[in-house]
Amino acid sequence: MPTPAASLLQGTLDLLILKALSLGEMHGLGISRRIEQISQGTFRVKPGSLFPALHRLEEAGWLESSWGESENRRRAKYYLLSRVGRRQLKSEAAEWGRISTAIAFALRA
Repeated sequence: MPTPAASLLQGTLDLLILKALSLGEMHGLGISRRIEQISQGTFRVKPGSLFPALHRLEEAGWLESSWGESENRRRAKYYLLSRVGRRQLKSEAAEWGRISTAIAFALRA
């Protein structure tokens, strides 16, 4: 039986977007699908959460964007990790690694 989509913990959406884009340039729907794929269906990001986050990450300089044509020939904004975004992904991934290890230890105690 499939599990319902989990709520994203505060701060995880940025990390998941950066990770999804580490694999290459994508438009919003592609990013949402990639997050669902890499989280094995655990996280489903809705447009109301995704697009404000993309805008925020672009404003922070972590993403670059350009307009292009999607697979269905519609105009779409494509996002790509900037150099600063790649550094941020490494930093955030390391921090989440430390946090998840600490929580795992606490749960085994």
